[in-house]
Amino acid sequence: MINYSVFMMQNPIHPEKDPLAYARAQVKEVISFRKFVQHIAEHGGYTRGKVKGVLADMCTCLVEMLLDGKKVQLDELGDFWVSLSCDGAETVNKFTADNIKAVNIIFTPGPDFENLISKAEFETVASRAAQAATLKAEKEGKTTVDLEAAKKKPTTDKEEGTGDTTQGGGSENTGGTGSENGEGGGDGLE
Repeated sequence: MINYSVFMMQNPIHPEKDPLAYARAQVKEVISFRKFVQHIAEHGGYTRGKVKGVLADMCTCLVEMLLDGKKVQLDELGDFWVSLSCDGAETVNKFTADNIKAVNIIFTPGPDFENLISKAEFETVASRAAQAATLKAEKEGKTTVDLEAAKKKPTTDKEEGTGDTTQGGGSENTGGTGSENGEGGGDGLE
């Protein structure tokens, strides 16, 4: 089940238009490598040690192949390759490797990740800002919460607990981008 909250966002391309409501996925839990390895081990006939070893070796080999300029196709998982971030040069002749500032990994999901919308179930939840404000009010013995103020003011409490993805901030409109087709953006860490 994917939890989501709804937020209003101004279209940056058309600021004259009224804000629209978008969904933002709420991450329930961050799964560590160790927990992921355990989960895989519970689904198959391999020990945690073997699963961990294979995944660690896969990461090492993937980095090696990418740094060798190769595109790596991992079937159902997807494809990995690199792109470059550069500072431009006035001419082709003036461009050198020193203009290259970053090597970025590009990932294209494989068939197991296609059409997830048809497999997903959704549940609306309160925004992280509303959750944090409610928890704070309960701890302070208050019976009401000013949600508008909570959405405008980042929180600094570190009491959010498991599943909190604001990373110290409670602003509902941090990160993410909306689009004209109604798809909300963001990485679920808001």
